[in-house]
Amino acid sequence: MKLLNIDYIPGKEIDAIGMVKGTVVMSKNIGKDFMAGMKTLVGGELSGYTEMLNESRQIAIKRMVDEAEALGADAVINIRYGSSSLMQGAAEVIAYGTAVKILN
Repeated sequence: MKLLNIDYIPGKEIDAIGMVKGTVVMSKNIGKDFMAGMKTLVGGELSGYTEMLNESRQIAIKRMVDEAEALGADAVINIRYGSSSLMQGAAEVIAYGTAVKILN
């Protein structure tokens, strides 16, 4: 499955199938949350949150690709990400784009 964040596939004619998306809501465990709180006192990267968001993006992309494959798509173009905090320590991540069929 070809994944692009541009709205075309260079050198290819495409037919849009429709929008596809993948979402996930993740939370950290209490140990990582405590350590992140301690880290805010001295500054620096909150690696527990970084890991959680990276894992969330991977899951959201997989779900988006699964949806595109179910529609018979060859690629997803114009991919975008969004995230929001649902509650303290939990975040929603969404990946979305346009599923397309490559014609040539």
